[in-house]
Amino acid sequence: MTTHPQIPPCTWNRPIGLGWDKPYTVRYASNIDDGPWHGMPLGGFGAGCIGRSSRGDFNLWHIDGGEHTFKNVPACQFSVFESGQAYALSTQPPEDNTLQSWQWYPPSPLSVGGVNSGTYHALYPRSWFVYENVFKSQLTCEQFSPIWANNYQETSYPVAVFLWKAHNPTNAPITISIMLTWENMVGWFTNTLKSPEVRVRDDGSPVYEYQPRWGKSQGNYNWLAEDDQYFGCVLGQITDSQTVGEGDGTWCIAMAKNPQVEIFHHSRFNPVGNGEDVWQSFSENGSLPNYLDETPANENTRLGAAIAVRFTLQPGENLEVPFVLSWDFPVTEFAAGVNYYRRYTDFFGCNGENAWQIATTALKEYQNWRSLIQNWQQPILNRSDLPDWFKMALFNELYDLTSGGTLWSAASEIDPVGQFAVLECLDYRWYESLDVRLYGSFGLLMLFPELEKSVIRAFARAIPQSDDRTRIIGYYLTIKSESPLAVRKVAGATPHDLGAPNEHVWEKTNYTSYQDCNLWKDLGCDFVLQVYRDFLFTGANDIQFLADCWDAIVQTLDYVKTFDLDGDSIPENSGAPDQTFDDWRLQGVSAYCGGLWLAALESAIAISDILADHQDTKAQKSIYQTWLNQSKPIYQQKLWNGKYYRLDSESGSDVVMADQLCGQFYARLLSLPDIVPSDRAISALTTIYDACFLKFQNGEFGAANGVLPNGLPENPNSTHPLEVWTGINFGLAAFLLQMGMKNEAMRLTEAVVKQVYDNGLQFRTPEAITSTGTFRASTYLRAMAIWAIYLHL
Repeated sequence: MTTHPQIPPCTWNRPIGLGWDKPYTVRYASNIDDGPWHGMPLGGFGAGCIGRSSRGDFNLWHIDGGEHTFKNVPACQFSVFESGQAYALSTQPPEDNTLQSWQWYPPSPLSVGGVNSGTYHALYPRSWFVYENVFKSQLTCEQFSPIWANNYQETSYPVAVFLWKAHNPTNAPITISIMLTWENMVGWFTNTLKSPEVRVRDDGSPVYEYQPRWGKSQGNYNWLAEDDQYFGCVLGQITDSQTVGEGDGTWCIAMAKNPQVEIFHHSRFNPVGNGEDVWQSFSENGSLPNYLDETPANENTRLGAAIAVRFTLQPGENLEVPFVLSWDFPVTEFAAGVNYYRRYTDFFGCNGENAWQIATTALKEYQNWRSLIQNWQQPILNRSDLPDWFKMALFNELYDLTSGGTLWSAASEIDPVGQFAVLECLDYRWYESLDVRLYGSFGLLMLFPELEKSVIRAFARAIPQSDDRTRIIGYYLTIKSESPLAVRKVAGATPHDLGAPNEHVWEKTNYTSYQDCNLWKDLGCDFVLQVYRDFLFTGANDIQFLADCWDAIVQTLDYVKTFDLDGDSIPENSGAPDQTFDDWRLQGVSAYCGGLWLAALESAIAISDILADHQDTKAQKSIYQTWLNQSKPIYQQKLWNGKYYRLDSESGSDVVMADQLCGQFYARLLSLPDIVPSDRAISALTTIYDACFLKFQNGEFGAANGVLPNGLPENPNSTHPLEVWTGINFGLAAFLLQMGMKNEAMRLTEAVVKQVYDNGLQFRTPEAITSTGTFRASTYLRAMAIWAIYLHL
């Protein structure tokens, strides 16, 4: 593998087209398992995104907000011609026998014990294909979207830049042609089932069917666009509608003109034919027939467009050739008739006809964008005290901000940078689950603080609301017992999530029905902690943000206090799974929820002090101080066993819970008084590290959620205790760092990162992995907790 000076040394990388012997597979058949061919996603936040894997195929289509489509579209592809040979640059030929005349790129290794045909590298938001041992020229394609920290404009753009670099290392001239083909998929990405029925599947989660208008291209047509600097092809549709709906809009493929290159086009080829209409001339001499046909597709026709650039390199010569892919689908529809404009429409308008304008903006700005990305990343990449595997995972885990079904709405008076949301995951398809983002929101907080605060404001607005509709609870079906009917949202309760893409995100909350989240003991505490955290870590000067959230804080703490049935000022767990470990029954005062309660009270007291000059918070402060004074000693008395904190006060379990002191971690993070003495915190952490990590499968996988002190399961059939949760592990590592246990923190983090990135889970990091090589809940929000580790480094 030749090293390329422009590619950082800490990428995730893999030989092009090399498969996996034993990738992780899904734990429950109903969960999504796309297989390991995932690459870094391309596209701005909330703009829709696409993914291209390490075998070169475009296969991830998150164009419709919150919905997931994974399939290879063979006609969407780069191809290269060089002195008499031509390859489409995917090692995966079409499985449906289309495009049979095309020659597909050879996978690595080319022969047994042979050489690689190149390497794929990814360091979000940039990725690279380095092609080797096939062409005489040295070819690299760098792919990126304009994403960098504290940027609330370009980060929303629906665009991908493909920057080709060609070098001739030989002593004779070489003629090269690069072609980009794309299928006109306008109109495909919207649910044809406008009011899909919600069912409860085998793991107790609510699901609904998503049926895009896949392959339906009637009325689509392609046309050429050019000016004195740029050339492209726009893929659109004929429409008689006055209003733009979901799925309506345009794609564009474009490139820059340059006296050194010849440009060719074909505006209407058959993407599901044998492909000869573009391949015949391209494979012969790198040209296209410059065919222009704007005839719209009829009912059974699909359309492709192609542009190509041909140039000759003299010995030793280099050339940089940018291509751009843009799309403009301005509307996201939730329930039928509930439509939002995407954030990028604030800069490009809402008519869906701006893909060309977006593309030419990218061609003008791409060099500037790339240096802004480098300037943001370089200080971290330059740190010699951070290992390469950590830098790799730190940036690559941010993939979820692009491909996690992300929403980012246009700005409004009440939300000046728009509203933002990321799914809990693709299997639990609802937004910003609050218990999960307690860990997973550190990346957003540190890099895009205004988006982070917009999410918390949405929760503050939702707390006073109620929703009296009732439903059954999925958990009871999984344990085969009759479900009580539960009200969806109780006024004053902190909601679990901000809703799902088939209803009305931000307005209709608590979509999940696996448990009755109105009974959860952690959510209200999680809210208060995140309010105070976001205030402190965004400059500690946004008093208005605290004021906007104060009434909700008061309401939710009052609500959580109603679960204190014996009047000792600390709420009890009910024996139902009623917290983020929602398969795990806790009884009485629990270390996890009790600790979060104490830290939340301390936060609320600190907030009341800050707001004291602006409003009367004295009465509330005195109430919280009384509760805190009463409950703090009880937490010690009921849970400390001399080595660690017991799971809870009533089950009699000896399990060592990995996350028992999340409340103490947060108290220290927010510079609040310790909720447990620090010598006890160290003792508990040492016990957790030994039992849950070192003694669990010899420390190969990470820390299990809960095992006995000897590392063995309390109940070999339990689910959550024996799973390794990626985000909980990263949170635990941050806590270890906070307490001065750096070696332990990094060893734990490395074990989890290796499991994910060595076993085909890249760019779909799951919530949970098991020691049998299975995973649950891919593309999970909590794993961005790796940024909490960086915060402590």
